[in-house]
Amino acid sequence: MPRTHEHADRYSDALTTLAAATHRPTNVVNIGGVYAIRVDFAFGMYVLATNTEHGLSSDPDARDIWLVRFFEQNSDASAEDIELVAARHEWLADAFDLVIAELISTGKWVSSDAMFHEIAPRPDVENESDS
Repeated sequence: MPRTHEHADRYSDALTTLAAATHRPTNVVNIGGVYAIRVDFAFGMYVLATNTEHGLSSDPDARDIWLVRFFEQNSDASAEDIELVAARHEWLADAFDLVIAELISTGKWVSSDAMFHEIAPRPDVENESDS
């Protein structure tokens, strides 16, 4: 029996965290028997978040590190999607921030009105008051 609802209930705080961080809907998905939290972006890009190397844990007492990976959908439907960057952290929100910073540093971040600019780290502006 699919366990999507069970994981959605167990990880409701994580779903809310990513929805707040991305300003996008989040959901639990089953990809080949592995459950993950997914956030879709523009241009065929999406994030998968899990708290183990093999998906979301079924153990409520598990204290694993969050793994957040940014993917680009492969234009060839028969091929796997392309993992662009990955980041790990004890806290989901911090792992998400790290993966976005890594994506930007690789030059693969696509900036457009369709992708909310507020999720990208803002550069520090020095001497702003001198203007």
